[in-house]
Amino acid sequence: MKNPITSLFDIKYPIIQAGMVWCSGWRLASAVSNAGGLGIIGAGSMYPDTLREHIRKCRQATNRPFAVNVPLLYPNVQEIMDILVEEEVGIVFTSAGNPATWTGFLKQKEVKVVHVIANTKFALKAQYSGVDAIVAEGFEAGGHNGREETTTMCLIPMIRAAVDIPVIAAGGIASGKAMLAAFALGADAVQIGSAFAVAEESSAHPNFKERIITSAEGDTKLSMKKLVPVRLLKNEFANAVAQAEANGASTADLAALLGRARAKLGMFEGDMTEGELEIGQVSAMLNEIKPAATILQEIWDGFLLERDRVLGYTF
Repeated sequence: MKNPITSLFDIKYPIIQAGMVWCSGWRLASAVSNAGGLGIIGAGSMYPDTLREHIRKCRQATNRPFAVNVPLLYPNVQEIMDILVEEEVGIVFTSAGNPATWTGFLKQKEVKVVHVIANTKFALKAQYSGVDAIVAEGFEAGGHNGREETTTMCLIPMIRAAVDIPVIAAGGIASGKAMLAAFALGADAVQIGSAFAVAEESSAHPNFKERIITSAEGDTKLSMKKLVPVRLLKNEFANAVAQAEANGASTADLAALLGRARAKLGMFEGDMTEGELEIGQVSAMLNEIKPAATILQEIWDGFLLERDRVLGYTF
């Protein structure tokens, strides 16, 4: 399939694996890229030297394009950007920060830049900053989220109407049907996180993967809007956050409750009680751990099947 995103990234399918902390190392990224999508290494959970190692291992494991996601609110961003340039990473997804800060630097190095946004204001700001494409992430998504709580169904058509650059839809997408819906709303590609978080190649702890595939409707909630909005699976830590918020906790209170390495404790080390468990609402639809290539192919085949079914209607 040729469209603005497959042409921009030189990939076979307009399916992008999200750059997820503690889930998306070189094994997952290379598996997705080898299957025809765009794999992304999530730099948010990596020290600079660890990131360099993952980039090199990914390049050894695939000869297809891959990207690195950099949350701009994290420390060591300058060092990370220097590593990306030194290692000749050709595609960078930025998120959780001002796109104007680093887009120019990366573009001068001939890097393709994509920025993640959750509202029209930042979509326009990203376009003005010179990014090549944007990820429009709806309220359903896992991890860091938008304070506006705009759902994907509402967000994508608004962003499509506002910008002239390619739009990648994210949030609540884990099937061919959802992918087709995103395209009908104006997306040029989809970014998928939760479904790949439970891939065999994901670096998430087996306990976390099992918790995801056994989760049910309503088991996630957007939390910590005063600090950094994040969608979490409900557990004792998430319940403590909810209670603190109900009692009027300040930003400082929430930061103290979160502490350090809380996401690592849950998603990477497997503490399902006290760990931070970032995942999307679509987790309730996931029920099996599979190879990343199988996940991608099932989504693509489902997309084609639903497209042909819809086009076959007589209205």
